[in-house]
Amino acid sequence: MSADTAPLTKVDSAISGLSSSPPESKIKHRRASSSAAGVYNINDLESEGKDLLIAKETQKLNWKLNTSPATLDDKEVLKKFLTTPPVKKIDLHFPLGLEVTARNMKGVTIKDALDAIHKQFKKKADDELELPVLAGFEWDKEESWTRLKVHQKKEGAPASGGGKKKKNKAGVEEEE
Repeated sequence: MSADTAPLTKVDSAISGLSSSPPESKIKHRRASSSAAGVYNINDLESEGKDLLIAKETQKLNWKLNTSPATLDDKEVLKKFLTTPPVKKIDLHFPLGLEVTARNMKGVTIKDALDAIHKQFKKKADDELELPVLAGFEWDKEESWTRLKVHQKKEGAPASGGGKKKKNKAGVEEEE
């Protein structure tokens, strides 16, 4: 390297007196979020005092928390909004304290809620879950406006409408 000190040809913008923020004339319009019309922020609904209605279909799903929502028979139910009016995100609170958040800028659907729950439970075996089946959701505005309680049950309703069978102590099925 030579010892002459020639002036630098490139100038760092931080030392040449330029401001570090971009000029105001460039930013004219900020792109709107990708949310659909009629989809609310849950906090706005709380400030307006609007009540939430939960889709009744969630109570009839008999969905196991550790199975994919794609395994459900009724695919049309998954496309329905979880709440009316639709919201961008909602917290789902489990009795033991676990809380998951379902998000969708176009409105949280039943599938979004089930996906968020499944993500938490997909690695659990059936016998690890005390209450493995979704019983439904409950909204209690006195407790928390922004979250739904998740209700679980021991087992789903029987798929067939046949006669009920009970196992006796010997493990043999008998008709009631």
